[in-house]
Amino acid sequence: MAWGISSLFLFLFVVFNLVSAKFVLEDGYEVTTVVDGHKSGLNPHVIHALPGSSNLIILDYSGSTFYTTSFPLSVDSVINRFAGDGIPGYLDGKAANSRFSKPRSFTVDAKGNVYVADKSNKVIRKISSSGYVTTIAGGISNEYGHRDGPAQNATFSNDFDITFVPQRCCLLVSDHGNERVRQINLKEEDCLESSHSNLGTYSLWSIGIALSCVLGVAIGFAVRPYIIRHTGRSEPPLIDHDMEASPNQIGGTSSDLLLLH
Repeated sequence: MAWGISSLFLFLFVVFNLVSAKFVLEDGYEVTTVVDGHKSGLNPHVIHALPGSSNLIILDYSGSTFYTTSFPLSVDSVINRFAGDGIPGYLDGKAANSRFSKPRSFTVDAKGNVYVADKSNKVIRKISSSGYVTTIAGGISNEYGHRDGPAQNATFSNDFDITFVPQRCCLLVSDHGNERVRQINLKEEDCLESSHSNLGTYSLWSIGIALSCVLGVAIGFAVRPYIIRHTGRSEPPLIDHDMEASPNQIGGTSSDLLLLH
């Protein structure tokens, strides 16, 4: 009898909470499919945009492969292989020949370098914007753990994710298994634009101004004969005209003074 009463109270409690639950639905949004994995032959797991461009990087977890595509997206978008040869493993070098072991997360820095949380290989790896794969953390001990220190000697748990922090030029590692947040400071060149880029921008700006000046002078010379032909004559200088018409101090004009002489 007591069990029946307890069950009744539990039932009423659940029903009351379901009835009192409140949903706030906001209109104006729409869902569309822009990448069809069945058609393109990939299983998208994580997608990140490359800063300063319309390009996207797609991680196919099951295929251990990274792909690139670009906006605007549609089911007919062209998708290109970026890194990984489709075989799970551990191999650095040229991106097209590299191998990963089913990574589940990655992040992208401001220059387009990709950092991969390759958990099964116990490492963090970098795919440079030039298309070369290296290991930047872990890799020497080949074991799980929570050792800090020089990045190549560090160890991580079997469950971690990474995030790029541009303001600090670093990676933050959410080391779930070790219940820690770890930080990896990146190299300065990974975060800052090169001086060559700034010089190139300044040079293009200077060339643009110079070309504008030359073009303005050329147009001036080209238009001047056209104006003279259509006026029929050149106007006399304003100073001569003013002298002929201006009265002198004794009441005559400039021409009267010439006759007196």
